[in-house]
Amino acid sequence: MKVLVINAGSSSLKYQLIETESEKVLAKGLCERIGLEGSKLTHSPEGKEKYIEEKPMPTHKTAVQMVLDALVDEEHGVIADINDISAVGHRVLHGGQYYSDSVVVNDDVKKVIKDCFPLGPLHNPANLIGIEACEDAMAGTPQVAVFDTAFGQSMEPKAYMYAIPYKYYEKYSIRKYGFHGTSHKFVSGRAIKFGELDNSNCKVIVCHLGNGASISASVGGKCVDTSMGLTPLEGLIMGTRSGDIDPAVVQYIANNENLSVDEVLNILNKESGVLGISGVSSDFRDLSAAAQEGNKRAQIALDAFIYRVAKYVGSYVAAMNGVDAIAFTGGIGENDCDTRYKICQYLGYLGIKIDEEKNKERGKEIYISTPDSNVKVMVIPTNEELAIARETLDLVK
Repeated sequence: MKVLVINAGSSSLKYQLIETESEKVLAKGLCERIGLEGSKLTHSPEGKEKYIEEKPMPTHKTAVQMVLDALVDEEHGVIADINDISAVGHRVLHGGQYYSDSVVVNDDVKKVIKDCFPLGPLHNPANLIGIEACEDAMAGTPQVAVFDTAFGQSMEPKAYMYAIPYKYYEKYSIRKYGFHGTSHKFVSGRAIKFGELDNSNCKVIVCHLGNGASISASVGGKCVDTSMGLTPLEGLIMGTRSGDIDPAVVQYIANNENLSVDEVLNILNKESGVLGISGVSSDFRDLSAAAQEGNKRAQIALDAFIYRVAKYVGSYVAAMNGVDAIAFTGGIGENDCDTRYKICQYLGYLGIKIDEEKNKERGKEIYISTPDSNVKVMVIPTNEELAIARETLDLVK
């Protein structure tokens, strides 16, 4: 079976066509600037040259049709007919409290996605547009929604409730949801297999570290806590997001700078994090280069990021009363050996020992802890598209 994986953003659409038996990516690509000037499709078929088409894409429906046309094109296509696609798996940001698993899309599912617009105002509308565009272009082909928040639905109330008046939870469903769920589920599951851990009660912490960053704790593959909250703003210091702060900071900045709450939240989402501290960049490679040249603020930003990660790991060890494995993933987690090492330096009390030579490896599945380490520490490359394809296959096969 062949599954088309779609990740629709407000003005973009990423895709991969995956052969599920071999789990091989037959083609992947990106539609950029949908509804804007200068839109283009970049299509990369397996074993063929990359193809770029610059053409107006007024809507996501147009973008989906361009993707389908590219997939069946005689010159740069990879399938003979659209009917060769058995199903479409869609990344959907927010499913609220309604879904703890992926689901085949129907009218009820689309209503839930729409009802969650206030919880995911940037992503959910685009996700729904992507689903409906595929429905129009591929009538009869099953569409599956894979929710980014589903993994966190196994958390208990003690982990997901905020200490605010309960009526706001009842009226607006304000609680911790967690994000990067598809990645956390994939990596925690892979860590269990790779580490040969007890599938029923092993304790795993996943550090998904990139420009957006989050940490999850799971027991037997079920999430017990995660660092992001009602929105992806909570938790770790990130590229441009502040992570955890005193809520009064919002009021203080608003009053002193004559800004609205929305304007301050925009600052916390887009102008904060390591970018805000350093004044240099949200890219950790730029920060490392600046720090090596003596930029003190860049060094503080890096140190603060590492410190926050280590604190969350420690808190989750306490929450689970132990840990069997820690897995690093994401762009930083998979490739930045120095950051991994410095995080683990904080965790010596757990009996963690790092093999410095193995830790130099980048982007591959590997143990970086020594054989006598009390905790297995590993790098597990994430693959959210493959995870979505697997979830889709399970529902339609």
